[in-house]
Amino acid sequence: MYAPEAMTAMNNSLTGFLNAANTGEFAVNETGGQAMLTAIRNMIDWIDENRVRLETLQRAPMLGSTNNAEVMKPYMVAVATDERGFLTQLMKMRESLAHAQDAIKTAMANYQNTDHAAAGAMTASQEQHQ
Repeated sequence: MYAPEAMTAMNNSLTGFLNAANTGEFAVNETGGQAMLTAIRNMIDWIDENRVRLETLQRAPMLGSTNNAEVMKPYMVAVATDERGFLTQLMKMRESLAHAQDAIKTAMANYQNTDHAAAGAMTASQEQHQ
């Protein structure tokens, strides 16, 4: 699977994940949610912290002036920046991670709502049996 297809698959999965969270079909407790959010924040932070350094990949590398070097320079830039390029896909991943954060926060709220509803139902049931 090429990078664009992989990113499309990941985006589709995240869209399904977000939809499931928004409709209440997916819930996660505080501990699990915080662990996922920490991992996502760490990845986003790494991307943001390295963005300037990674942008050097957008410039033709200094390989010299031989025929081979002149052929390779634009190819190396394209590998980093075209539709399938590393930087292009990395920025798409960053966007997807931001959407995943939203889904996890929603799923955590779903868990709280479900937990409170179940506790309320148990309290009501106990009161009826007294």
